[in-house]
Amino acid sequence: MPYTTVLFDADGTLLDFSRSEDEAVRATMLFAGVQPDDEKVAIYSRINDGLWKMLERGEIEKSVLLYRRFELFCEHYGYGGVDARAMAREYMEQLSQRGYMLDGASALLDSLYGKVRMYIVTNGVDFIQRRRYAHSGLDKYFDGLFISGELGFEKPDKRYFEAVEAAIPDFDASSTIVVGDSLTSDIKGANNYALDSCWYNPKGKPCTDVATPTYTVSDFDGVYNVIMGVKER
Repeated sequence: MPYTTVLFDADGTLLDFSRSEDEAVRATMLFAGVQPDDEKVAIYSRINDGLWKMLERGEIEKSVLLYRRFELFCEHYGYGGVDARAMAREYMEQLSQRGYMLDGASALLDSLYGKVRMYIVTNGVDFIQRRRYAHSGLDKYFDGLFISGELGFEKPDKRYFEAVEAAIPDFDASSTIVVGDSLTSDIKGANNYALDSCWYNPKGKPCTDVATPTYTVSDFDGVYNVIMGVKER
């Protein structure tokens, strides 16, 4: 039987976070008087990704992460006179204004709309994510948005999914699937809550032992087929 409830991750799954991040980081650097270039953006992204992985493991608080990434960036380049916390505030404002669908995401959602219940499950800051979803047009497809900043827990924490279940009417785990691009957040979260999962892996990354997806697909046609019951492991 096909699934009836789909919990979609957003960034990297439906939304082009790399583009949003790149634009927001460059605008933030200019705000701080730093000339942006590809290397600086890549260094920031690497620092940010590492801190989010720490957050998923419970090793750092989100309130600290939001400014610590810019402190580490400034320390890396020796920008002693740059206000890292002002950069953090500017970045969040810049990022909140940028939400772009990945190619093919709208077509996937159009094909699923009205056939299944769809919800967003995402780690992030509430006002940033809600603005970005509205900007992208993503919000019109979904029955609800579950943002870690509002729930108080991050994926893959089991308590995050407990809150999601409590908020969805007639939640049935056996007919629910998590779709996402992150093994450490989406797929591990599904494993922790005994939910089926579909790992969206368009770049063909190797599957590590951090989590075990029920299905692995490389494109949105594969996502559709899994959800609707044409399932290939």
